[in-house]
Amino acid sequence: ITASNSPTFSFIGFPGLEAAHIWISIPFCVLYLIALVGNALLLILVTAEQNLHEPQFYFLAVLAFTDLGLSLSTMPSVLAVFWFDACHVGLDACLTQMFFIHTLSSVESGVLVAMAFDLLVAICAPLNYTRILTPSTVACLSGATLVRGATLLAPLPFLLRTFPFCGANILSHPYCYYPDVLNLACGDVSSSSAYGLAFALCTFVVDVVFTLASYVRILGTIMKLETPDRNWRSLHTCACHLCTVLVFYLPLISLAVLHRYTWDASPILYTTMSNAYLLMTPLLNPLVYSLKSRQIQTALRKQFGVQCVIAGE
Repeated sequence: ITASNSPTFSFIGFPGLEAAHIWISIPFCVLYLIALVGNALLLILVTAEQNLHEPQFYFLAVLAFTDLGLSLSTMPSVLAVFWFDACHVGLDACLTQMFFIHTLSSVESGVLVAMAFDLLVAICAPLNYTRILTPSTVACLSGATLVRGATLLAPLPFLLRTFPFCGANILSHPYCYYPDVLNLACGDVSSSSAYGLAFALCTFVVDVVFTLASYVRILGTIMKLETPDRNWRSLHTCACHLCTVLVFYLPLISLAVLHRYTWDASPILYTTMSNAYLLMTPLLNPLVYSLKSRQIQTALRKQFGVQCVIAGE
């Protein structure tokens, strides 16, 4: 087997269903379109509506912008596989896509922590809310998530470029995913693997710990409220964020476990989980907030005359 430092990687669609790729692309196109329109709509609403110029909606706008980036990072390669059977990509293009996917995933995780902090202050210290969460604080927190993700991830593409690649170089997904690319490298990849693990620990694991700690404090405060109606309103305020956290972390954890511990899993399972990981979050976040947030509902009616039913009311 010849090793190469300038390899070509092959994306994979749904193995065994290549003849049906055109038909499979139809629901993917619809889902991508809904994700793009939904997140763009959230950005427009937060920008245009004065009533949405609050910290929680600023964070929501950053989340929507991140979801747009995630969708646009994967959509070209996913649809190219389904439409044109364009399955090949060079190393530089692959590493560039990988950088954006993982950086934006890290940013999204950080924004979810910032949103949890917003809820923590709103419920546990409402009198100090405007003093703590100023526009500059929101900007600093949002910027910090971007700097953290880009800085920590920047070494990974350079580490991967030091390895030769050999064999067929067939990826398990229709986009470049770091563990997937690393598995194709020849030689000793322990240093790169260790750094990838450190990246995950410094981002996703730390973020989960901070989010759980915030909710422990929030639930403790809610339990002390004497009025049941206030308890319900506080829990309802957290519902959107909880749904978003679950939608983001469950596919992420499932895909990570699949790559690390399941070597003989079906290729179709890999493809399904990989698409769920990066498609479901941008798709569902706008729907969750449109259905659960009264302020978003009001802004939609005002701007577009859209009538929605708020879930749970």
